[in-house]
Amino acid sequence: MIGGELLTKITIWKAVAGYVVGAAAYALSRRRVGWERAARLVWTVACAALFAHVACAFQFYHGWSHGAAYLDTARQTHRMFGLDWGGGLYLNYALMAGWVVDVTCWWLGGPDSYGRRWWPLKAVWHGFLLFIFFNATVVFKDGLARWAGLGVCLGVCLAWWLAARDHLTRRAGARSPALAED
Repeated sequence: MIGGELLTKITIWKAVAGYVVGAAAYALSRRRVGWERAARLVWTVACAALFAHVACAFQFYHGWSHGAAYLDTARQTHRMFGLDWGGGLYLNYALMAGWVVDVTCWWLGGPDSYGRRWWPLKAVWHGFLLFIFFNATVVFKDGLARWAGLGVCLGVCLAWWLAARDHLTRRAGARSPALAED
């Protein structure tokens, strides 16, 4: 594997790993003391790794040409779905912009403010992230990378499911009167 190709792959897998660890740690942070700070740091590093990946991809694959990146995205989409469309590149740009906003809000607003965000906003944002990472690691990959991507995406889903279950259990317990002990 040539240096540029290796660097491009390493940076995206760092971003994916950081996304998985950061999302899972944040989702489960109510269960563990100190996990939210670790999640924020990992989340930030993952965002930076995504930017490093994009820089590597543009440097080593697209000659710093948006047009070349668009055509390559269209080629890959055509190969997978028979649709000659490069618009997925704009979804990647939206991911980058959204992640920077998310990281900035987390650092400036602090953990309490970040945790109190409107839950539908959190659900849409994390659903979008999962959609992007699922496509990047499962749909557009094959072999071991696809299976690893599927595993990490399922891991994130499990973490969010556990967090939602705990949240609903706590809310239900807060609303119902305490049972008398024997």
